[in-house]
Amino acid sequence: MEKTLVILKPDAVRRGLIGEIISRIEKKGFKITHMKMEILKKEVVEEHYAHVKGRSFFDGMIKYMTSIPAVLIVVEGEDVVAMMRTMIGKTMVNEAAPGTIRGDFGFSKDENLIHASDSVENAEIEFARFFPEVKTK
Repeated sequence: MEKTLVILKPDAVRRGLIGEIISRIEKKGFKITHMKMEILKKEVVEEHYAHVKGRSFFDGMIKYMTSIPAVLIVVEGEDVVAMMRTMIGKTMVNEAAPGTIRGDFGFSKDENLIHASDSVENAEIEFARFFPEVKTK
């Protein structure tokens, strides 16, 4: 069974969308195996988003991601990495299709509600960062 990391970002928490988003995940038939809520450490977020370091939005994104708690979730299911990416919609909320999480609830390009691993390999790296007790194999 495949696993992926999902992060409900601070705007999803602030706007009270945790239950709605978790409900969508469960209604799709996926299983939540681990979940925690915490204020993310700056160093961890900087590592997580190192691939965009140096871009104009980086510092603001780090401040946003460490501002209030986020919800970190391990989701398990058949083809879950690709399916979760489809469910969340495009990164830019103005391009996200209706029916996706970002398409239905997103309104800001800077605060786009949710993260999901983009590959099985990246899920493994992200588990090591956020859920070291979770093994994907």
